[in-house]
This record gives sequence, structure tokens and C-alpha cells, in this order.
Amino acid sequence: MQRLDYGEIIKLAWKEFDGERHEIKGVFDVSAKVSTNHVYKISFYKREPVFAKISEYGNFEDFREDHIIINNLANNLEYPYQMFLAQSLVKRNELYIYRYHERKRSAWVVFYNPIQIRNKLPRRLEERHIKKLGRELARFHKACTNVSNQLPHSSKNVITDIQKLKRSIHKSEIQMEESHKDLILRHADYFLGNADRVNYNTEIETIPVLVDWNIGNFSITGDGKFYSRWDYDWFRMSSRVMDFYFFSRVVSDVGDRTVFSYKVDTLMEDRFMLFLKEYHRIFPLTPPEVHLIKEVYRFFILNYVIKDGPYFFRKYYSTKLIKEAYETYFPAMEAKYRVEKILKTLKL
Repeated sequence: MQRLDYGEIIKLAWKEFDGERHEIKGVFDVSAKVSTNHVYKISFYKREPVFAKISEYGNFEDFREDHIIINNLANNLEYPYQMFLAQSLVKRNELYIYRYHERKRSAWVVFYNPIQIRNKLPRRLEERHIKKLGRELARFHKACTNVSNQLPHSSKNVITDIQKLKRSIHKSEIQMEESHKDLILRHADYFLGNADRVNYNTEIETIPVLVDWNIGNFSITGDGKFYSRWDYDWFRMSSRVMDFYFFSRVVSDVGDRTVFSYKVDTLMEDRFMLFLKEYHRIFPLTPPEVHLIKEVYRFFILNYVIKDGPYFFRKYYSTKLIKEAYETYFPAMEAKYRVEKILKTLKL
């Protein structure tokens, strides 16, 4: 299938947004080349640049809902995070999202103002970085918790996403070997049963979480505090522990990798225990939340690798990650993960 001309779509989106007021000088692809979403920098002759995110994955309503929540979050976060998130462009008091149609295909565009970038974390963190990062995430989660009741309602949650995965498998909407269907359905049921055991819908607080915390997605100040964050592909309203798996990868002894996998091992490293201890000092975790850490990792593999991976990741990555899920991720989850280590670390 021929790819849509994203550059031309972005020009159409800007024309609808701004009319003929500001002429575009250039449109430049600045995407990370990992996902099927694209980010473009737009330069003008007589105004400052803006960035555009364009996507044709998923559905428009989910895209619109997520970005409305994100923009509300960006506008409501308290000090010192009031400028942490990139703000979207608004037209006549509403978030502007352009919807493009071409036969049976669609794409959606949202514009962002540029955001300043300071320091990046080193590829392998020292102990002092890990401690600071644990405390900083705890403070950021507190800020998100404080404004969560002010945000628009989200129509999806982890339960509905896994139920959707099960329906898609039963309808053969997801391509997979027959032998893998039972495995995925079994893990989906594990997740739903264990989420029910911790009373996910009634006892677990839901806050905005950004999920993908690769070190290339955020910057910090000179003293290690969060300064700016971009890339909201996996944003959702969920438990705060949904953010922990990616931080376990950031603080891992291996450090940041160009060839990446989603193994469970990083959740068991002593370096992640150090991170959790510092987090727990600032924003204490409960035993049900600790028990949920394994389940949100399971959710991540089921939802973002198995269900959405073929559409979200570029083909090389999706093929690699799905193969590893069957051969490595699921078996290792039961063989290597021990919640008792975290409970003992946090004295819960």
C-alpha cells in the first residue's frame, strides 16, 4: 500500500488552521524512525516554527480524546511542572486536530509549540542519578494525581483494552499462529483475574501516565529535575505503576540500548530496587500497587507488542518484538519475576 504524502497533508492541515496568514518555508521529518507515527518540524518565513505529529494508526476518536486530555494536563500541572509538557495549538478555544480522508484511509494531525530541551541523562546511570530519578518521578506523579480530577474522562482503560484484545483474537482480527492464540488468551485472563484481585476498578487510583520514558523522550535540569517531555504515543489514564517498567529499563545496569527488547529482567535488578526505595520515600506505594507491577508489564506486552505492535512499530521492530514475546517475555515473566523482592525492599 502506497504511503500517504504526509508533507502535503501537514500543509493542508496548516492551511485550515491558519489560512494564508503564514507561508510555510519547509516541512522536515524529525521522526525517531521506530514507530509508524511521524513528527515534522514546520518552518515559516514570518513566524516561529511549530511541530506536527501525524498518525494513521488506531482511530480518530481515541487520538482526539488522548490529545485533549494531554493538553488539559499540560495546562493544569502545578509548579514546577507547569511547562514540562509541550502544549498543542488551539483554535477558537478548542484543541485543533486535522482529519484527512483518502478513500478508505485517514490520517490525523496535531500541532505543538516547540519545547525547550536541557540535559539528557547519560546512557548508563550512576547511583546518584537513579536516586534522583526515583524521587523526581514520585513528585511528578504527585503533581499528576493532584490534577487528575480536573481532566476529561477517558473512555478506555487497561481492562477494556484487554477485553478488546480477546475479542479480536476470537474474531481472527489479529494475525498469529494458531498455537499462540491459547497462550495470549491465557495471559489475558491472568491479567484480568489478577487486576480483579487487587480491585483495579475501585481501589487503584487512575492518573495520567506517559508510559514510554526512554531517555530520548525527556530532558532534565542540571540538578536532575524534570525539565521537558515530548512524545505522547502511549499516553493513557491508568495506575502510576504503569510508568515503572520503562524506568526500570532507564536505570538498568545495561543502560540505554539502540537495539532494544522488552525483557522482564530489569524489574528485578537491584538498581531498580534503589529507584523504588527513593520513589517510595516521597510517594509511598501500597501492597496492591506493588502486586500490580507485574500485571502492567504483562499488559504492556499484550497490548503494545501483541495487539498494537504490527500497526504501531515499523515492520522490523514489530516482527522482532512479537517473536521475542512468545519465546522470551512470557516464559521469563513466570520464571524470573518475584514480587517478594519488591515488597521486602519497600518493607511492605
